[in-house]
Amino acid sequence: MAERFMETPTGFPQVLIKGHKMDENEMHRSLLDMRPNGQAQVVIERPIYSQKRFDEGFEGGYRPTYTVRDMVRQKVNKMECSKKCTTGFIYMVFPFLRILKGYSVRSDLMNDIVSGLTVGIMHIPQGMAYGSLAGLPPVYGLYTSFFPVIVYFFFGSSRHISIGTFAVASLMIQTVTMKADDMYQPTNNVTVVNITNNNQSMSSTEAMFDPMFEMKFELAMAVTFAVGVLQILMGLLRLGFVTIYLSDPLISGFTTGCACHVFTSQIQHVFGIKAGTYQGPFKLLYVYRDFFSKLAMTNAITLIASVVGIIVLYCTKEYINNNPKLKPRMIMPVPIELIVVVLGTLSSFLLDLDSVYHVKIVGDIPKGLPSPQIRQFNLLGDVLGDAFAIAIVTFAISVSMAKILAKRHEYDINSNQELVALGVSNVIASFFASYVASASLSRSLVQDNVGGKTQVAGLVSSVLLLVVLLVLAPYFRTLPKCFLAAIIIVALKGMFRQIFELPRLWKVSKFDFSVWVVTLMATVLLDVDYGLLVGVLFSFVTIIYRNQRPYVCQMGHMPGTDFYKDISVYKEALILPGIRIIRFENSLFSINVEHFRNNLYKNTTNPKKLKLAIKKAKSRHAKQMKAEKNAQSKEKEMTDVVIGDEIENNLSYIHTPVPKAPFHTIILDCSSWGFMDAMSVKALQTIMTEYKAVDVSIYLALCKAGIREMFERTGFYDLIDRDVMFCTIHDAVLEAQQKHEMPNMEELMAETEFVIETNFQTDKKIILNEENDFDGTEDQNGKHVDSDHDDGHDNVAPIVGPEDSDV
Repeated sequence: MAERFMETPTGFPQVLIKGHKMDENEMHRSLLDMRPNGQAQVVIERPIYSQKRFDEGFEGGYRPTYTVRDMVRQKVNKMECSKKCTTGFIYMVFPFLRILKGYSVRSDLMNDIVSGLTVGIMHIPQGMAYGSLAGLPPVYGLYTSFFPVIVYFFFGSSRHISIGTFAVASLMIQTVTMKADDMYQPTNNVTVVNITNNNQSMSSTEAMFDPMFEMKFELAMAVTFAVGVLQILMGLLRLGFVTIYLSDPLISGFTTGCACHVFTSQIQHVFGIKAGTYQGPFKLLYVYRDFFSKLAMTNAITLIASVVGIIVLYCTKEYINNNPKLKPRMIMPVPIELIVVVLGTLSSFLLDLDSVYHVKIVGDIPKGLPSPQIRQFNLLGDVLGDAFAIAIVTFAISVSMAKILAKRHEYDINSNQELVALGVSNVIASFFASYVASASLSRSLVQDNVGGKTQVAGLVSSVLLLVVLLVLAPYFRTLPKCFLAAIIIVALKGMFRQIFELPRLWKVSKFDFSVWVVTLMATVLLDVDYGLLVGVLFSFVTIIYRNQRPYVCQMGHMPGTDFYKDISVYKEALILPGIRIIRFENSLFSINVEHFRNNLYKNTTNPKKLKLAIKKAKSRHAKQMKAEKNAQSKEKEMTDVVIGDEIENNLSYIHTPVPKAPFHTIILDCSSWGFMDAMSVKALQTIMTEYKAVDVSIYLALCKAGIREMFERTGFYDLIDRDVMFCTIHDAVLEAQQKHEMPNMEELMAETEFVIETNFQTDKKIILNEENDFDGTEDQNGKHVDSDHDDGHDNVAPIVGPEDSDV
């Protein structure tokens, strides 16, 4: 790269940078010049700018700062009571008004009806299956597929997600209802209060209830209410951003681990085996221990029915509904789940599978809608911890699905409003025997693929479910539970397929891979709530580790440019003589300052060890001078020959070389430093002082305004000159080269005069000039001759680099 220095009227040196040889016609100040071949080239003509000179020339100031009072005042000034403001607030609270404002009955209504009926048909078998998974009777899954959907229509900002039952949410509810095993105190002749509007009274001996049902019901409603309240509070406090702490690998590993728990809870229904109920860490191991010990008790009819159901469901979904050739021709996917439920119910009724073959069935399903219940407050204090985890997970899954579909259809969602919508849905649903609702990945994709336009499709599906609850629900009494288990197991296919993402994660990021694996293993081995906690903590550990030990590299000059790149990435990058350029790729603060110091020493030299080596060399030099003085004091007692030999022998040790660094300047690329704290500023100040003690200067390049302001507040400039900061790396390089190519008189004197402070008996300074460094002999012209340096070379100290800095 062609470079040369010029003197400007201001007295500052100026650099001309050009990628090729310049003539007089090209000496202009345009930033963009065109070569004859049409290629653009950069032409720069400006002074070398330190940060101080740049701020003086362009009136640099400080960033604007805002206090809490300023922010409050700014918010208050924005408040106004106008028609536009009121309308915007109403649209924000009730997004359905804005959606319906642009709704086209002609083009959108039919699509919403078709998609609503399709999703409603899926709600029926999935609701019953996930209701059983939650540890409750199947009808509660139908309630959850009905009430939250209606409420979400008014408050949700997403147009395409399907709210209702979901495997992960149902599994987490199951972990709560299982607490009833420890909390329930059995009594005789327990009668459970009927929750429907009819006059039926159901005892604990009936099939749909067990003696602990009331306790399980109160726990489920309590955690649902608590989840709703937490989500509403988070939405009002604008905490929709919390999902950024749940990374995609963490959610993927967690849901895959949950799928293992769901599969384990359903496999016993496939074989017709009743395994034990366990809680806490390693519960899956105990469940499989019981399962394999009772494997000989498998119900053959149940197993055959389950296998047939799984095969039919899988083949229909894979080879018909997801067939790229058949899919465009179908108005709606084949409702194979509903077909399996209907056929299973009919076959069980006609063959009397319950009494003849002991196949477990769903049992009585109450007809009608549940009456409002206010029992969720009794056990509220026992479920707050579970509620927080469920609130975060269900929101993260729902908002992730909503963002995917919103991006596909080019509209935005409000994460905070989604929190409020889910919270209100859960709070209201808790009064109507519904547990926590969440977006379903499979139903949401079906609703979108069938052509759903808005949440009107959710209203249509709710109408279908209303018909089922009011009329058809009792007819599912003979439905075998093994068919519900088959539906759930086939639905887990998408979650288990996330395992195939591991090879890609391994190639992309080992940290993401480790987060996925650790979260999965913790969820499987410990439990759902422990797995989520371990996954979040481990994710934070990886973030802290990456901030504590960021990448550090040495940079070199790219020939023909003013660019400086990592020498390990660009093989043509050259290390400039006498200059070391170091890049620390993160903000500098307390947890990584020691890593910064160690890597700076590793890539340059350790100034402490170098200073110690210099001190030892000077000490040896002083002892040699003292030996020479003693030798000269014996001059009167010895012959001239003996004196000459003694002096020559001592002078052979006088020229002991003093170690020095192989460079004179270190340039720190600060472009990646977003912020610094007081500890890191103090450490940087100490490091610069240490290098200054061994005649090595440190320049700071590309410091942001926030970093410079931190230097001002911490008194950094009390010990460090402001001229060490430069606008670019190239400015710092040129300044260093100019400074050491044109030394001042003091530097010239330092090269010809070596001053040693000793502690002789007279405590005086002995100055050893070059003329005293000879052995006293003269040539024919009367000039002194140094017998130890007759090869014509100067006595240069050995280089101390990173590999031998501990001399």
